Amino acid sequence: MSTIATQAVIISLLTVDEVAERLHRSPTAVRHLIASAQLKSGRVGGRRMVRESDLNEFIEAAFTEAS
Repeated sequence: MSTIATQAVIISLLTVDEVAERLHRSPTAVRHLIASAQLKSGRVGGRRMVRESDLNEFIEAAFTEAS
């Protein structure tokens, strides 16, 4: 008998409003970032959502470009 262990992957999703709050921008500005493919997003349950990891990558890229 063998046992298969699985790891639970926890993905943190943020709404456009939550992303806007974190970036100190308006929801419209965040939607522009999404529409221009600068920030990755997807539709989950009919809502536009951003993975927290994608938001972190977006922020890291901004600091990399600035240096």
